Amino acid sequence: MKLLTVNVGRPAPTDHTDAPGGTGIDKRPVAGPVTVTAPGPKGSGGSGLAGDTVVDLRHHGGDDQAVYAYAREDLDDWERELGRELANGVFGENLTTSGVEVTGARIGERWRVGPRLLLEVSGPRIPCRTFQGWLGEHGWLRRFTRAGVPGAYLRVIEPGEIRAGDGVERVHRPDHEVTIGLMFQALTTRRELLPRLLDADRALPEEARRRVVKYLERHGS
Repeated sequence: MKLLTVNVGRPAPTDHTDAPGGTGIDKRPVAGPVTVTAPGPKGSGGSGLAGDTVVDLRHHGGDDQAVYAYAREDLDDWERELGRELANGVFGENLTTSGVEVTGARIGERWRVGPRLLLEVSGPRIPCRTFQGWLGEHGWLRRFTRAGVPGAYLRVIEPGEIRAGDGVERVHRPDHEVTIGLMFQALTTRRELLPRLLDADRALPEEARRRVVKYLERHGS
């Protein structure tokens, strides 16, 4: 299991968001080491990667979305479906991985990346209209959601430097069954799964916990 590339992005104008400053979704691989730290709370903290930009702090960035990882294997599947090449970073991911089980990763699972960085799986990426506009594929939000391979957001537990080629080691796997794939379904197409997210306990992001509470208030336990 390893990093193929570490990807960062600069702000660029776009017609697909109302955020002042455009979007930072255009991530490109970088050659040298990149420092990764916890960026701070959502709304004020952006990306966890030095040199990377999160423009719309209302919906992106912060400690629970400090780093975004996507598997090269899933990008390869999308290449075949879409009939076009997809470069590392094109989905806006910071880490393009090889051999890492991303969709099956459990909330609270921890990865050691390189010699020092420790990351914790926190949740799936939910697609937005900026993503659809950037990729330029008709019906992309629906297709991406139906596929159920959203990639994983991670929080920073221990900071460190990383670079392309670094190993990824899973050092902790919780004993619950709340995976990235299950959480993505619960938040998008199968709301009846929302109560199961509470099994992730303290590793569940507060924003997702609020969704569960609202569901239980409306539908009961």
